[in-house]
Amino acid sequence: MDLDLTKVKTYGDTLNDGALQVSFTLPVPAGDEAKEAARQIALKMGLEAPAVTKMADLGAGFTFFVLYGKCTHTVDYSKIKIPKQQQKVLSFKEVNALIKNKLGRKVAVVAACTGSDAHTVGIDAIINMKGYKGEYGLERYSEIDAYNLGSQVPNDELLARAVELNADAILVSQVVTQKNIHLENLTELIELAEAEGLRDRVLMICGGPRISHELAIELGYDAGFGAGTLPYHVASYIAAELVRREKNGK
Repeated sequence: MDLDLTKVKTYGDTLNDGALQVSFTLPVPAGDEAKEAARQIALKMGLEAPAVTKMADLGAGFTFFVLYGKCTHTVDYSKIKIPKQQQKVLSFKEVNALIKNKLGRKVAVVAACTGSDAHTVGIDAIINMKGYKGEYGLERYSEIDAYNLGSQVPNDELLARAVELNADAILVSQVVTQKNIHLENLTELIELAEAEGLRDRVLMICGGPRISHELAIELGYDAGFGAGTLPYHVASYIAAELVRREKNGK
């Protein structure tokens, strides 16, 4: 395959054909006019030969569209640099052994869905003993004391609980993202931690379907975990980072 990484383009049937599928909703009733509106939006997005392949009436004057077209833009893949977590991913037994042998004490982790977020599936998968996809949650680790505070926990209460438990790490899950409420909530938590002098004393970790490590760093967190994260990913990071900090006197 003769691929130019400086000019990467969307792919459908053949290399560099620019084929692209998009879906979106318009606040107009379904009909020929709505279909044309969707086509015109695709044209303004820079798609060539856009074609609406599905139009679904959502009721109350809203319509959902699936549309195909050809993208004219390319990206220089060779210049993309994304911050990534560098530590090795450890197994359940390796994490416990690292904590026991290098730290010589149990690690306290406090977790919650904060603000108005009531979606605990993600944080439960990481924390609860039964875990997720056959991987034990942090409650099952013999060298980790994990506390799952549940949903809709105010940021100040999460921090207060972390102080009470002398937490080594705080995990905050954000699933609800309408109007970027997750960004506001995550920013508030960091600001409160800094104001109370806690930021440098505890690992701050966030996660959720729209969270990346890069975004987490931008918001002031130590690490971020997105979709597909398993409990041992988070446990490996916490253990390795705490050992690193203790070794470096931080």
